[in-house]
Amino acid sequence: MVSALIKSMRPRQWTKNAFILAAVIFDRQLTQINSIFRTFAGLLIFCLLSSSVYLINDVLDIKSDRKHPTKKFRPIASGNLPISTALLFALIFIFISITCAYLLSMEFALICLVYFLVNLVYSKWLKHVVILDVIILASGFVLRVLAGVSLIHVERFSPWLYVVTTLLALYLGFGKRRAELTLSSENASLHRKVLNGYTIPLLDQLITVVSSSTIIAYSFYTFSAPNLPTDHTMMLTIPFVMYAIFRYLYLIQVDQAGGAPEELLLTDKPIQLSILLYAISVFLIFYSPALANLFG
Repeated sequence: MVSALIKSMRPRQWTKNAFILAAVIFDRQLTQINSIFRTFAGLLIFCLLSSSVYLINDVLDIKSDRKHPTKKFRPIASGNLPISTALLFALIFIFISITCAYLLSMEFALICLVYFLVNLVYSKWLKHVVILDVIILASGFVLRVLAGVSLIHVERFSPWLYVVTTLLALYLGFGKRRAELTLSSENASLHRKVLNGYTIPLLDQLITVVSSSTIIAYSFYTFSAPNLPTDHTMMLTIPFVMYAIFRYLYLIQVDQAGGAPEELLLTDKPIQLSILLYAISVFLIFYSPALANLFG
């Protein structure tokens, strides 16, 4: 049962909570111990809170999951984890996460509460509304960024990053819907009712709009954010962002993958390499002057 509970907590999807790190990274506070501690504490809290959401979602989706070719093997759908046990631990996780969030800051606790309530409404009703379902999912990523901002004293966090986060989340969301629609084929609506309102041409148009908008918005950030180097070296990171976006597009349209973006993040080596090179570039651009002075 312990193994079933851990699996239902979906630790592989905790990668989404990495958006909490945006504030401490892009506000250039990686050298401040207090900011790092508070951010990683918030990250752990969000992981626990998101797991409570996954448990409740799996309970609500138990009937449709049992009709899905792969989701039917989930612990709750397969009966390996009783519904009562799942709900009990969900309540425990909610209590612990909200309490610990309050100890960090009232604002962070409120954001956590809003995140939980939005996902609860999504799991019960909004996940069945075409387009709005993906917008609600995207809002979860923006709330994660806001959560990270609320944990530290932000000096010059660019609003462009909120725009980039929103567009990137929409891109991943529509890509996921396309993959689900492609893989599920004729039985798509049985597994997820909202897929009945989507078509491949519609999703391809939406993906084209948000992917190009993401690249444009990120490009604006690289030369207009107030805390970036004045020599615009941050623009050198644009190719890494473009490649990751194009690679994901290739995976969902050519390889018919993308039903679980977090799985691609953990398994696709080209995407992992582009993220690694991006992270190294950002670190060098932000902190190379300080390192040069340190080792001077």
